[in-house]
Amino acid sequence: MNLHIILLLPLLTAAGVLISSNKQVIRMISLFGSLIQMGLALALYFAFTAERTAGNATQMLFEQNYTLFTSLNIHYHIGVDGISVAMIMLTSFVVVAGVLVSWNIEKMTREFYFLLVLLALGAYGFFISLDLFVMFFFLEISVIPKYLLIGVWGSGKKEYAANKLALMLMGGSALILVGMLILYFNAGHTFDIQQISQSVIGGRLQNIIFPFLFLGFGVFTALFPLHTWVPDGHSSAPTAGSMFLAGISMKLGGYGCLRVATYLLPEGAKEYANIIIVLSAIAIIYGAFATMMQKDLKYINAYSSVSHVGFSLLGIGMLTQTAITGALMQMVSHGLMTALFFAVIGMIYDRTHTRMTAEMGGLLKVMPFIATILFIVGLCSLGLPGLSGFVAEMTVFVGSWENADTFHRVATLLACASIVVTAVYILRAVGQTAMGPIRTEHLSLGDAKWNEKLAAIVLLAGILAIGIMPYWLNDLLTGPAKIIMDRIHP
Repeated sequence: MNLHIILLLPLLTAAGVLISSNKQVIRMISLFGSLIQMGLALALYFAFTAERTAGNATQMLFEQNYTLFTSLNIHYHIGVDGISVAMIMLTSFVVVAGVLVSWNIEKMTREFYFLLVLLALGAYGFFISLDLFVMFFFLEISVIPKYLLIGVWGSGKKEYAANKLALMLMGGSALILVGMLILYFNAGHTFDIQQISQSVIGGRLQNIIFPFLFLGFGVFTALFPLHTWVPDGHSSAPTAGSMFLAGISMKLGGYGCLRVATYLLPEGAKEYANIIIVLSAIAIIYGAFATMMQKDLKYINAYSSVSHVGFSLLGIGMLTQTAITGALMQMVSHGLMTALFFAVIGMIYDRTHTRMTAEMGGLLKVMPFIATILFIVGLCSLGLPGLSGFVAEMTVFVGSWENADTFHRVATLLACASIVVTAVYILRAVGQTAMGPIRTEHLSLGDAKWNEKLAAIVLLAGILAIGIMPYWLNDLLTGPAKIIMDRIHP
């Protein structure tokens, strides 16, 4: 399969949006473009699994390599493995849902959809890049659209939230750039990930480079204590912006922590593993208890995202194949789950004009579809069997428990205990929103429209596909996880 199509289609969609002036046409171009992207992502999955079934054991499939700057040895090198395919599918599902829930955007419609498509382009390019320079380029593409989406179409303290997000992400980018350059000069003047992985980099040098890369990407994935942009950014962003931030952008960081920092610097990963575990456990517990204190639905989902992303980082820090597989599953599961949660919150806010749980109640009576989806995504968040959250978190726990020493076991138990706290704040928030007596002013509210129902169904399909039939995702991720572990424990 030609991976250029995955990048070409968002470019064509963006061009179509820019040359159109009719708002309805812009919406249709964005929707059909995103649906075709989702179809391509599914086609990529089937093509990838067909190659693997046929016996193609090459680490990266569908590779293409073109020289960009000969003097600097920078290449446009792309390819995919199971991790890349999973992240591309996640992105395509969130993009479709984001376009659908933004159907009624009237303010600068063309610019809004253009920025959404640009975000998708950055994510697709990042996940297929095998050259660190090109990967960094696509990572930076996504920062400006996020800033503008919050600053222009956001609510509340949107200017403050946009500036804080941009400054922190640019700070993370600066750390990544420093780590990349040190790697470049010590790995034969190359940014190529596969060539760097074959270079001999001493353990002491790895210990110097690893914090730059892991902390840099950690800013994007809300690594404690570099997570403070998350609550403000999510709460002020428009619905689609929150979906992209939590569903896709935070996964760019997790992917970078694993693909770049851990894979290329295995000795550094082993040196700092315990610190990663401690920070992840703090994030899981802190995020859960901080969520209990929130009354705003968006803040509830934002702080819970800090906790749930902590499971991914915990799995990476545990350095076992099962834990790393679980970390990747959690990235995909959280992307779908939190995007759906923000979509539902947006639907409720559009009707009630409030996100405060104390000002709601009984919404199940007037918007049964929206309230039902709220119940389902809440149960997914607390890890109910049959939904993606259970599969992902349980895999992380099992992989973490494989480390038999006291330190790792205690960290695992603390992470498990957070599920109880999660159940408390999820059931309370959902109950206050959907159950009980309904306010008089809410009696005339309507249920979800066709575009909102379709957005919810798309994301729910992904959650159920992982929760009920997790083997397909496990098969995608186990091979790449083994390759990473073979470098850590040769």
